[in-house]
Amino acid sequence: MHLPDRIERKILLKAPRSQVWRALANAEIFGQWFGVNLKGKRFVAGVRTQGQITYPGYEHLVWDVMVERVEPERVFSFRWHPYAVEPKIDYSQETETRVQFELEDMNGGTLLKVVESGFNGIPEARRLKAFRMDSRGWDEQMANIEEFLSKA
Repeated sequence: MHLPDRIERKILLKAPRSQVWRALANAEIFGQWFGVNLKGKRFVAGVRTQGQITYPGYEHLVWDVMVERVEPERVFSFRWHPYAVEPKIDYSQETETRVQFELEDMNGGTLLKVVESGFNGIPEARRLKAFRMDSRGWDEQMANIEEFLSKA
């Protein structure tokens, strides 16, 4: 079975671009809706950011990303190891996927587009599982940021 190399999600958020940007680019706020403790952390291009995952069932894991681009109110991207959930496995030699968030104004709100790409570089033994879990995960995270912003 041939898997696509990317996952794409779009959601129209009823919030101004500046507010959506803050929820993405402010690490502490990002962690609140994404499910990671990033208290005291910042997202800086070229710097790794790590935090304890707070999502139920995954609290034993550390969220670890390499921030790539931080273009205010436009693009935020990072690289990570998708679905790296086995504490005994060293994922460091694997290729990371890129997660890119893009913002654009639309219909009085903000269109948030998320693209995770590079799944073809993931070892075949875990590619399908990583793709499926992240695909489901992005559905959930889009609902999370929408709910977070509706209460902000």
